Amino acid sequence: MEQQPASGSSWTRTVTKARQWWARTWSFATRRARSGASRVTSALVPAAVTSLCAVLAYVFAELVLGHQDPLFAATAALIALGFNRDPKVRKVLEVAIGCTLGILIGDLMQAVLGQGYWQAVLVVYTSILVARFIDSGATFTLQMSLQSVLVVLLPAAEGGPFTRSQDAVVGGLIALVVTLLMPKNLRKEAATGLRDLYGTLTRALRDCSEALRSHESRTAWMGLVACRGTQTAVENLRKDVKNARELATFSPTKRRARPELDETAHTVEMSDLAVRSMRVVARRVISVIDNGALDDEGTRLLADWFDEAADAVGILGRSLGEPAAAGRHKSLSVARDALGGAAARLEPAELGATTLHAEALVMLLRPMMVDLIEATGSSHDEAVGYLPRL
Repeated sequence: MEQQPASGSSWTRTVTKARQWWARTWSFATRRARSGASRVTSALVPAAVTSLCAVLAYVFAELVLGHQDPLFAATAALIALGFNRDPKVRKVLEVAIGCTLGILIGDLMQAVLGQGYWQAVLVVYTSILVARFIDSGATFTLQMSLQSVLVVLLPAAEGGPFTRSQDAVVGGLIALVVTLLMPKNLRKEAATGLRDLYGTLTRALRDCSEALRSHESRTAWMGLVACRGTQTAVENLRKDVKNARELATFSPTKRRARPELDETAHTVEMSDLAVRSMRVVARRVISVIDNGALDDEGTRLLADWFDEAADAVGILGRSLGEPAAAGRHKSLSVARDALGGAAARLEPAELGATTLHAEALVMLLRPMMVDLIEATGSSHDEAVGYLPRL
């Protein structure tokens, strides 16, 4: 008599697979929901500003200029302002000019050639070539060609051949005004970037200290690799400061922030030099460890110094993230004293550097500390004054 196959184990496997599938689906849906909620939260302010800007441009063109259905005023404002949390003045201006030129080309060619399919092809072709001549950006080319093809394919404006060009100018100008007047903390992005940069520098100093204590050069390599990866962050910092200074120059409500941004720009440059110096220092630490250039006392003294410097750099990073100028300057003074205390010990004999390799390491630390002290706002002469005479 044949045995019937057991169905219990098959049913259990099916249920287990169904539960696993449901768990994966639920996890995926939860992650997507969290991500979507985060995007919505970050979009609340940009969405409100963009919506108001588009409607304001439409209302101005319709009620003040008397244009009928000025859709291009709203579209130009939308495209020029974009969907950015912190729109950039130069970007808004470039896109506004691109929209206006695209509509102007469409109006001109429609007035000369009339309206039709082959005219639309010629208009788009011409707009693309003109856009490539003016700017290399793909976005600029897209905006010009998009606006020009809409001009040619949509019914002619009742107010005259260049009514839509005027609407585009209105939309672009309103987007620019909104960008200039919109409340914004101009130091926020730079402060966040500097705090992250100094966090990396602090960890690199800790890695060097740990490498010396454990006589393991691979730990110093970790700090070196981390410092090498900061160049993109430094370039982004420069862009953030440049955009902020640009906005402070043209915005009547933010001009008083220009001196503060100049200080931030100087801090970014000094920080870049300090990180570059740290890369050289990390390589020298690796060489010192691999060549056994320090005795036990020198190893302890230099490891302690790296810990002291890491503490001071950590204070500097936190100070630069202070939102209020008064609190920031006070914190920078504390950071300056801490950095100066570490710099005052940079004399080879005091740190137990008795070999050529060890002395070279101490000498490389001196310019790095000068750059860090200058990053607090000190002049070069003041920063050098913290170093001991050799």
